[in-house]
Amino acid sequence: MYAALQEDVDVVGVSLLSAAHMTVMPQMIRIRRELGIEHMPLVLGGIIPEADYPALKEMGLAAIFNPGSPLDRIIDTMRELAAQRPPIEVPDAQAGYARHDDRALAKLLTAIQLELPMNSWSPPAGKAKVIGVTGAPGVGKSSFIAKLGHQLRERDRKVAVVAIDPSSPVTGGALLGDRLRMMAGKPDEGFFVRSLSSGLVQGGLGPHCKEVVDVLNGYGFDYVLVETVGAGQGDIAVREMTDQIMLLLMPDSGDTIQFSKAGIMEIATCFVLNKCDLAGADATEAQLKSAVGESRPVWKVSSVRDEGIDRVADWVTGL
Repeated sequence: MYAALQEDVDVVGVSLLSAAHMTVMPQMIRIRRELGIEHMPLVLGGIIPEADYPALKEMGLAAIFNPGSPLDRIIDTMRELAAQRPPIEVPDAQAGYARHDDRALAKLLTAIQLELPMNSWSPPAGKAKVIGVTGAPGVGKSSFIAKLGHQLRERDRKVAVVAIDPSSPVTGGALLGDRLRMMAGKPDEGFFVRSLSSGLVQGGLGPHCKEVVDVLNGYGFDYVLVETVGAGQGDIAVREMTDQIMLLLMPDSGDTIQFSKAGIMEIATCFVLNKCDLAGADATEAQLKSAVGESRPVWKVSSVRDEGIDRVADWVTGL
């Protein structure tokens, strides 16, 4: 539910495959109330006995779907519920932001994405270090950010992540699933994740990314990590809004010639060789260091084994 708060979602959906709905849903409703996000409709899907529908509706569920529910009905219901969302009162969100209310922060980010008038408002300058995390699809950016964020939180640093997912060229939609790899343990108010779709923006970022970063910076986070979409050699837009750029690579992702090419290799201020539990890590490290020299740090890490992340965190906290 805390993820729903951060993302300022229109609808919260729960899918259950066990017979725990009469236990789980009251807890979800309680947490929603405690977080102050009761305006977000709660829907349930799964193998739910129809005899339990009245009790679940009485609890406050907006809709219930069983495995045989037509997809069109599910989509129509979601659209109807989303259309009932209360409008964002921008002055109220700005006032809540000043009080460091995470709900107001989330709504303000939504207002920016919707291009609502800010009435000459701008966030404080902030003192965060803004770090781009980029690399090719599948290199493990989200998993690495999760581990790095955990390390920074253990050092009592506040971390915000802007996670950008690619938009479909067919439907225009985006999964926005990066945060799934970052979620672990209890919700942490010092670790804030906001997902953006890339839309029609080229270069690995998304619409209004700079404004979102500025708002998170002014909120008081120590670090803002900007995760690009799976980037290619020419996707260098992240350079314009960050203090440092971490380029993630993986074993057998190139050779000395590939690493010497201009573009994303050129703008990186440091390199993270991820997935070093795979074969070929030592050879790739040697080729990478041969290409980039000694002026920029190179770390071997394994997000799966949680190895080497502490050295990257040492560097980040020393900035």
